[in-house]
Amino acid sequence: STCHERARSMGSLRRLHRLLLLQVPPRPRAASPPIARSYSLDVPAELLRTQGFIDGRWVSAAASFPVLDPASGQQLVEVADCGRREARAAVGAAHAAFHAWKRHTAKERSVLLRRWYELLVQHSEDLAKLITAECGKPMKESRSEIAYSASFLEWFSEEARRVYGDIVPSPLKDRKILLLKQPVGVASIITPWNFPSAMITRKVGAALAAGCTVVVKPAEDTPLSALALAELATRAGIPAGVFNVVPCSRERTPAVGEVLCTDPLVSKVSFTGSTATGKILLKHAADTVKKVSMELGGHAPFIVFDSADVDKAVAGAMASKFRNSGQTCVCSNRFLVQSGIYKRFIERLAKVMDAELRLGHGFEPTTTQGPLINVRAAEKVEHQIADAVAHGATVVRGGQRLEGSFVQPTLLANVTTEMLCTQEETFGPLVPVLKFNTEEEALAIANASHVGLAGYFFSQDVSQIWRVAEQLEVGMVGVNEGLLSTSEAAFGGMKQSGLGTEGSKYGIEEYLDIKYMCFGGLTL
Repeated sequence: STCHERARSMGSLRRLHRLLLLQVPPRPRAASPPIARSYSLDVPAELLRTQGFIDGRWVSAAASFPVLDPASGQQLVEVADCGRREARAAVGAAHAAFHAWKRHTAKERSVLLRRWYELLVQHSEDLAKLITAECGKPMKESRSEIAYSASFLEWFSEEARRVYGDIVPSPLKDRKILLLKQPVGVASIITPWNFPSAMITRKVGAALAAGCTVVVKPAEDTPLSALALAELATRAGIPAGVFNVVPCSRERTPAVGEVLCTDPLVSKVSFTGSTATGKILLKHAADTVKKVSMELGGHAPFIVFDSADVDKAVAGAMASKFRNSGQTCVCSNRFLVQSGIYKRFIERLAKVMDAELRLGHGFEPTTTQGPLINVRAAEKVEHQIADAVAHGATVVRGGQRLEGSFVQPTLLANVTTEMLCTQEETFGPLVPVLKFNTEEEALAIANASHVGLAGYFFSQDVSQIWRVAEQLEVGMVGVNEGLLSTSEAAFGGMKQSGLGTEGSKYGIEEYLDIKYMCFGGLTL
């Protein structure tokens, strides 16, 4: 139960001081500083919003829900627990505002998005503190997320002025064929907790640039970042009703989500989250045939061939796996290493983990690995490690679930495809390494999944690079690179990893309809 989870995550500080150290054998080192401290949320009151934001006004709800610090389990604030009534009000406000917003010129929308971007940059440190407080990631990563978040507002402020239609040569002399691009209408934006700012701006930036209005439903674990974005949107001059936020608890999420996916006034649904939840929302959206884009679960392979530069492959593995403690949709989940360098890769990766990883509270400057988002997430990783060990895997580093939602960064050798960690997404700091012999074997293992979001491989064989990149069944491929997300590039997956594209010049197309206008009766 939720109460049980909170009780476990709020264990005594003395036990936390004793347990929350990175205990990585075999090389002993000085103990890390205690990490389960209480930290004040030192941000301006104007950015620490706790009400919903509807039609340009801050609104309360009949109830509230707590937002917790994932590292200590302590309550940060209570936030308005919006329900069906508030969700419908937000949709109504967005629909009313749409008729005026779509008539803004592309340049006018561009200028407002640019102002919003500049405000994110101006307040980046305070926005990063909100992310660390509610999400748990280290401040260095939170600062990077705000820069990434702002980049989408900057990018789509520029793309707003590049929505081009077409004049098509007509087969008949008395008519012209024009193809117009127009905004679809109100868009429901449902986002996850792992990137509580960037997942909003990646969607909302494109929607507003196209001329759509939005209702944002942030994750129940991390509503503060979304509400801070609303405050800055108002300061930027975004008109009332164009950007709305309806925070809600886990208990009310199904009801609010249903409204946002079934209300006839909503024309578009954009969701990032699990494949299972995405399927539910798709069914809701089907009754009114809404335009839908979804970025769903991943199970990314990370392949290291014998020809790879091992040091670069290890650096790529560290960047891909341990960002946000392994809680990213594109982080590597299955590590496939060719037999000729298998032992060397594991030994080198273990040493780098020793040297570079430090568990701690996100506000501690030396922390590289924060807590997982909640106790349920830690229990999932703990279960996968236990399953792997029970089936013959060897723990090379880590392996322990610590107090609350902390899990040691863990490296496993002798992993097989029968183990749970190779069959489902982990979303935690676990590196399971499988050995393979041939390129064909690696591709067969990598593609044996019902999802296909991202994939990575390291090789210095140019021919192999082209072969593998084309044959991997994923929407994004990192070649000799562990980090690939940027606002300029298309973000999306294959198979059950989702529908549609975010970012890049293609992202704005998700919020546009093409209208064919046949202009006849001409005398030429």
